[in-house]
Amino acid sequence: MDGSFRIGRLFGIPILIHYTFLLVIPLFAWIIGSQITLTTGMLTEVFQVPIDTSLITAGFMPYILGTIVAFGLFAGVLVHELAHSLVAKRKGIAINSITLMIFGGIATMEEGVPDPKIELPMALVGPIASLVVGIVCTGIMYAVPSLSLSPGTAGVLVFLFGYLGMLNIILCFFNLLPAFPMDGGRVLRAWLAKRMPLHRATKIAADVGKGFAILFGIIGLFAFSPFLILIALFIYIGANMESTAMKYSHLLQDVTVGDMMSRPVTTVPPTIPVSQVIGMMYTSKHLGFPVVERDTLIGMVTLADVNRTSSIDREAMQVRDIMSRDPITLPPTAPVIDALRIMSARNIGRIPVVLDGKILGIVTRTDILKVTELKQI
Repeated sequence: MDGSFRIGRLFGIPILIHYTFLLVIPLFAWIIGSQITLTTGMLTEVFQVPIDTSLITAGFMPYILGTIVAFGLFAGVLVHELAHSLVAKRKGIAINSITLMIFGGIATMEEGVPDPKIELPMALVGPIASLVVGIVCTGIMYAVPSLSLSPGTAGVLVFLFGYLGMLNIILCFFNLLPAFPMDGGRVLRAWLAKRMPLHRATKIAADVGKGFAILFGIIGLFAFSPFLILIALFIYIGANMESTAMKYSHLLQDVTVGDMMSRPVTTVPPTIPVSQVIGMMYTSKHLGFPVVERDTLIGMVTLADVNRTSSIDREAMQVRDIMSRDPITLPPTAPVIDALRIMSARNIGRIPVVLDGKILGIVTRTDILKVTELKQI
């Protein structure tokens, strides 16, 4: 994911942090710290445990505790996403990474068409993991008063573990709401998919998710809660994207890149001047060409490659100086949906179709969109 950097690996899975995570931690720390007296009273009422506030409210301690709770919450989110990922790995699905960001966490998986038999346990295990973390934290909170600690120190530990226990339990039940693409929405889709085609189950689950998003947005507006409004937008956009992706998968399920590739293919040699390629782009309205030498594909030159060079330098450059080497290719038997998935993941607009080292054609994002429109007729 753009804007992320890696901090380590767990169970062979890269763990990334998005820049929004660095923004939300101090925000959460400030919110928790500024409301610490109110929160302490709430925890006392909910768990029926006395909390000594002499150390909790002293000096900068509210904001220090707010920071610890914020990091603890995201540690719980990481456990939640790890649970999803480990179940997915056991089912044979490759996990690219887990990214912590402003809305929590997201596991990036190399998943094709979802299998309801796999999706159901994958969706359920995340909330279950959050519930277990919440119960463990709550258990530690109840055990603290029996320890030989000063009242102030005991109060701090009761606050920390009680707050984290409550937050993780809330996280569990919030994720179980049938607001697709949240876990509860995926459970709903898996249940519906046993009774109807997957694309229809996805549309229904996505519509339910959009309904929840609108509800959250309205509540956020009346409650003056920007964070709830952002969650509503996140759910609405996510539900719409998942529904669109599944519609494409359904419409293109029997189409291969060989069925729809464009041919013959205009290719360029590596020695052609960059200025001449720019002229070809203007004339043909194509923004990328395969680079071929001795009938062998050696690269791709696109408008993005051209834009990475200054207008002055281009005059003296050849295509081989700016082209992207080792281009991604597909055989003519590859499903079109695989091409679309690669284009989205790599942010590219075209893929050469190659068989036995020879270019047969090229498939572009525009070609796929046109075929999708025709399939809907």
